[in-house]
Amino acid sequence: MPLPRPFDGFVEYPIRVSPTCLIHLERNRYSVPASFANRPVSGRVYPERIVVAAEGQIVCEHARVFARSHDRKSATVYDWRHYLAVIQRKPGALRNGAPFAELPPAFRALQQRMLKTPGGDRERVEILALVLQHDEQAVLTAVELALEAGAPTKTHILNLLHRLVDGKPTDAPQVKPPGALALTTEPLANVERYDALRKARKTRHAS
Repeated sequence: MPLPRPFDGFVEYPIRVSPTCLIHLERNRYSVPASFANRPVSGRVYPERIVVAAEGQIVCEHARVFARSHDRKSATVYDWRHYLAVIQRKPGALRNGAPFAELPPAFRALQQRMLKTPGGDRERVEILALVLQHDEQAVLTAVELALEAGAPTKTHILNLLHRLVDGKPTDAPQVKPPGALALTTEPLANVERYDALRKARKTRHAS
């Protein structure tokens, strides 16, 4: 006899997403993906989490914020991934946008390195947006490796990311030459030989 399905206990509220991609629940605000701005969704309140659903699918979820007292100020919980579509249209919003205050350390370090780079805003957005098509941890690792190498460009990061995804080494192998090829006597510069060749050339041209 199959076991009964566990009880999925939540309280559900119909909500409209604000133009800034936020929903209001229990005096707090939670972000949802930008594609749902100004659209109706369902907010499901569980004991420990908030789940947002739309069109029969789970859109996102957050850890639930609890109000300890009526005097407590409301909180806004962001997920920076929800705003990637926004900054792709307006890259400058990445600099001081509240949703990006809690980026992972590697992305924050990348941001600091590229602040003064011409076109840096656009390139940073394109690098962040890689998490939409690739595993986020792989993207973070590629960014960390590029920062260590001193070349945090999109081209370098993409190259490292593809190597990580394909399981290829990200560093050039260190080749130790065999002993038979080791130099026993360091070559010395022979200036006299150069002078002799130069004089011989002049002699040929004179004749």
